Amino acid sequence: MQTELLELALAIVGIALIMVVLRRASAKSKQRAPANVRERLGVEPETSAKPKRERKRPRPGGPAAGRRPQPAGGDATPPAGDAEAEAEAAAEAEPKAPPTDAEAREAYKAGLAKTRGGFVARLGKLFGRKKIDAQTLDELEEVLFTADIGPRAADRIFQAVKGGLSKDELDDADKIWTRIRATSKAILSVDAPPVAMAGKLPFVLLVLGVNGVGKTTTIGKLAQKWKLEGKKILLAAGDTYRAAATEQLEVWADRAAVPIVRGKQNGDPSSVIFDAIKKGVDEAFDIVICDTAGRLHSNAGLMDELKKLRRVADKAMTGAPHETWMVLDATTGQNAISQAKTFKADMEITGIVLTKLDGSAKGGVVLGICDELKVPVRFVGVGEKIGDLRPFDPAAFVEALYSDAGGGEAA
Repeated sequence: MQTELLELALAIVGIALIMVVLRRASAKSKQRAPANVRERLGVEPETSAKPKRERKRPRPGGPAAGRRPQPAGGDATPPAGDAEAEAEAAAEAEPKAPPTDAEAREAYKAGLAKTRGGFVARLGKLFGRKKIDAQTLDELEEVLFTADIGPRAADRIFQAVKGGLSKDELDDADKIWTRIRATSKAILSVDAPPVAMAGKLPFVLLVLGVNGVGKTTTIGKLAQKWKLEGKKILLAAGDTYRAAATEQLEVWADRAAVPIVRGKQNGDPSSVIFDAIKKGVDEAFDIVICDTAGRLHSNAGLMDELKKLRRVADKAMTGAPHETWMVLDATTGQNAISQAKTFKADMEITGIVLTKLDGSAKGGVVLGICDELKVPVRFVGVGEKIGDLRPFDPAAFVEALYSDAGGGEAA
């Protein structure tokens, strides 16, 4: 009897478990089922909004409809775990159209905020007076010559105001500002040919600069910029003397997903440059960017070494390097002009890249650089992001520099 009761109890428990399982399965099935008749019949729900018209043609400078362009030469995703680099790469995932004039102006305006608070603000106080007299001109001269724009540029602007305006015009602050803008733009508009990459395979760029100016970062940002434009880029780690220089450049190479040629620590930089250019020729790279040693610019041995690099580059590819750019730190003010003059005395410099413009009140140094060296500024750094390395636009720069002043737009 007891055995029969036990078997009956077990049967009841088994039936109960089966019912629980069936109920749970039924609930899940209902959740997955369409919520209404339209969904069960596969009909799209009605909406009061008008359907969006599909754009048949791609926007100018944008990707073709329905396709997501990929940068040439591989995936530009940075190493896993680098959150900042991942966010940066996501923002730069697609090539973008060249920035509009408005975008350039806003970028320069943000980057020059501290400079406007410096000598430009001091000029504003002078011309904000009700009466502009001879004393005002004396104070104008003092402000210009104590600013970090260099003595030549300061004198050029001062003489343009003093000698270029009549006595009546000197009483008009707006006309003084207009003359300052026009002269500044003339100083920055160096008569130099644009960078010509066409017909050079590869185009070889030699990058100079003392330690700490942001040379490695600049090379990395240029590599990323040109990679996103569809160029095939190769880096050459020619700074073999500074500890961790090669490793830092390798980090940027990984972020941009471009290959790099490196040598041994304290090895011969010329051999690295030679091997990189030969690889660029043999494997049809579009651009080879060569890093160089950045010890103190007063070091005569460094200058001899840089001259050797140029000779070796020409042996690897006749005519190389096609451009030699020097990276300068805007926060050093007139010391940046001194560095550039020293390098230029021994090296042919064809362009300047001015970094850290947003972190300095000395952004006016670009006036002195252009005026004394007669070398064009190719790029300026107005922020930390890759997109903040901007092609230099003299008109946009002048407009942003004096944007809080009177006298209308830049001339």
